[in-house]
Amino acid sequence: MDKPRPLQDIFLNEIRRQKVPVTCFLVNGVKLQGIVTWFDSFCILLRRDDQTQLVYKHAISTIMPQGPVDLHEDVTAS
Repeated sequence: MDKPRPLQDIFLNEIRRQKVPVTCFLVNGVKLQGIVTWFDSFCILLRRDDQTQLVYKHAISTIMPQGPVDLHEDVTAS
């Protein structure tokens, strides 16, 4: 039996795959906007225009997609 994937990974993979623009709110109140291009257990890469930022997950409080994200299909496959 396969181990279920964490919801965080499913969510980040879908916004990355669908290239959904997001707003990331950091714990210090800073707001970052862009598209998630890559992520791992500790950080995400956020791209806006021609700039890429490495953002550590422990600094993020909220990730808010700017459009709908369909997780239903990926969640049921896990």
